[in-house]
Amino acid sequence: MDKAQLAIVGGGPAGLMAAEVLSAAGHAVTVYDAMPSLGRKFLLAGKSGLNLTHVEEHAQLRSRFGEAEGALGVALDAFDAAAVGRWAEGLGIETFVGTSGRVFPRVMKTSPLLRAWLARLQDQGVRFKTRHRCCGFAGQELVFDTPSGRVTAGHDAVLLALGGASWPRLGADGSWIPWLREAGVQVHDFRPANCGFDVDWSPVFRERFAGGAVKAVTAESAVGVVPGEFVITQTGMEGGLVYAHAACLRDQLAAEGVAYLVLDLAPQRSMERLEHDLLRQGSKVSLANRLRKVAGLEGVKAALVREVFPEAAAASPDELARMLKALPITVVRPRPLAEAISSAGGVAWSSVDANGMLTARPGVFVAGEMLDWEAPTGGYLLTACFATGVAAAAGMERWLP
Repeated sequence: MDKAQLAIVGGGPAGLMAAEVLSAAGHAVTVYDAMPSLGRKFLLAGKSGLNLTHVEEHAQLRSRFGEAEGALGVALDAFDAAAVGRWAEGLGIETFVGTSGRVFPRVMKTSPLLRAWLARLQDQGVRFKTRHRCCGFAGQELVFDTPSGRVTAGHDAVLLALGGASWPRLGADGSWIPWLREAGVQVHDFRPANCGFDVDWSPVFRERFAGGAVKAVTAESAVGVVPGEFVITQTGMEGGLVYAHAACLRDQLAAEGVAYLVLDLAPQRSMERLEHDLLRQGSKVSLANRLRKVAGLEGVKAALVREVFPEAAAASPDELARMLKALPITVVRPRPLAEAISSAGGVAWSSVDANGMLTARPGVFVAGEMLDWEAPTGGYLLTACFATGVAAAAGMERWLP
């Protein structure tokens, strides 16, 4: 049988994983990417340590994808966290599991893994065409803008892995949405995910404490109580603890116009213990000393109490204890999509069949962040990108004659 001529548009984790599977099966694969080099957002993901996946019960991992669990489930079952680890080690990249269950390469960087991966793909015959920005279809052919002008290319099947719309300077800018919609594909608008939020800090608080880390606290929203830390910024707050609640806060703001992240600044102390110890301090002791001696709060944490609860100095012990255990931070809006770690929205699952093919464009498949799903940080984003790339490649093989 002649080799199938396959195009993969997008050189990120989903596209490259599909290229690996399809080229290993003997197909002729060409990867197109708009940027001068491949995997730019993938490289950024490893800037502070490449979190490849997360080791936990598989059912728990699936649940991290919320409403998209059903749509993503088959792909995640076929290429789970253990498969991600085996794949990385097959590239010669040793991994380890951190205390939180996150899986990292020993070298903690993306570049050695990406180099090994691209070398494997080249050995399998994959061709790379960079600076090729896909701008739609001309009949059954793809249209690309290149430094040499507009070109078209025909293939037996196409996989689109064009990413979401966060970090557009790295190539995932959502510019594909108009031409896919024009082709009859339903695409939900992108929204920021795993993002910071604006808070109307007072000028004094912003000037003195922007950049300050709020550590060893818990935060509560409709998703539940999560421990962690975050950073005060000039515009509001960001960091892992905020990202854990980001989807809930974003959707609550959209639905109700207001949302709160409720902080427990002293999670190791009970309300009763705080109230008892505050009562013993007496009203003549300064607020700063009461917060420090009773709850161990000083610096940015103590300043947060004053910022959110200006009446704290005159509050009764029970009132102050309640605020220390449930300090409501009013978030105004999510930070812009271009700043978000990832995005929610994308190609609707109703526009995709069981093989990952667009029902409006037979022979055109989709994978990765351009599909409508979101997940928290912790290796889940990359796991789903890898898994949907593998699943789409399998779907293409089933569809090919």
